[in-house]
Amino acid sequence: MLAVLQVVLLVLDIVWWLVILSAILSWLYAFNVVNSRNQFVDAIGNFLYRATEPLYRPIRRFLPDLGGIDLSPLVVLLLIFFLQQVIAIYLIPAVYRAGL
Repeated sequence: MLAVLQVVLLVLDIVWWLVILSAILSWLYAFNVVNSRNQFVDAIGNFLYRATEPLYRPIRRFLPDLGGIDLSPLVVLLLIFFLQQVIAIYLIPAVYRAGL
């Protein structure tokens, strides 16, 4: 059971970094730092969009429209942090106590 929790924590860490990379790339697109016509940059952007958009979409329905500011990555990062803390503080010690 502990191995399953560690895999879940690893997946949450990977999603954390994907969200951060997606936000950084969106800023680089917005300020024309990267060439969006470059195939490599476009492939990375497309991957990050497909990986993170399913996480953002439900949150965007509940957040107010703030114009050009998108707070959904911040909300996703806070949810990931919350889940990691719940696993680390409550679930892992419970698994140790249960001897699973």
